[in-house]
Amino acid sequence: MDPKHSKSVTLHLAQQPEADELLGRSPLAVMIGMLLDQQVPMEWAFAGPYTIAQRMGADDLDAHDIAAYDPEAFAELLSRKPAVHRYPGSMAKRIQQLCQYLVEHYGGDASAVWEGVESGAELLRRLKELPGFGTQKAQIFLALLGKQFGVRPPGWREAAGPYGEPEAFRSVADITGPESLAKVRAHKQELKAAAKAEKATKSPKKSPKTAK
Repeated sequence: MDPKHSKSVTLHLAQQPEADELLGRSPLAVMIGMLLDQQVPMEWAFAGPYTIAQRMGADDLDAHDIAAYDPEAFAELLSRKPAVHRYPGSMAKRIQQLCQYLVEHYGGDASAVWEGVESGAELLRRLKELPGFGTQKAQIFLALLGKQFGVRPPGWREAAGPYGEPEAFRSVADITGPESLAKVRAHKQELKAAAKAEKATKSPKKSPKTAK
């Protein structure tokens, strides 16, 4: 697929037709959706770009417009009910930082981040340089680009780590409908349960030491 997304991709991340349609045709929208995808349900995060575009009176998001927006006004735009995120103020700041970075380094074109990259390692490095993208988020986004947008430089699966594995059902990269969404949710619940169990087994071991 052309890295500039000349063809629209059908996504099922926001679980809302209009919001998913925007994600499928707008590189910046899907990047911002990925940025928002923390501490809130996935659907809420990926519906955010559509809500922001609507409130800005546009049918797409523009990095130059967002970067130049008055910070207080942009925070208010995200805070209006229904809020775009659980933490609209801090997320407004992060979105503006991301867009300012894109304007400065990529001419405001989000797709230029992956356009012409020669390897998965290079793409991962570029994604990790984006404000708000740690290693895990960068790997998940890389896997999403490879699996659903056809952005597949050599070594992309390896660079995406476990998220790049075929039918991994670990992240948004594998969600193509209700069935895969249920599988990803189940995987996340398993991880939470395992983390809880590990915490529970570790805490009793500390008590005998403190008792001495």
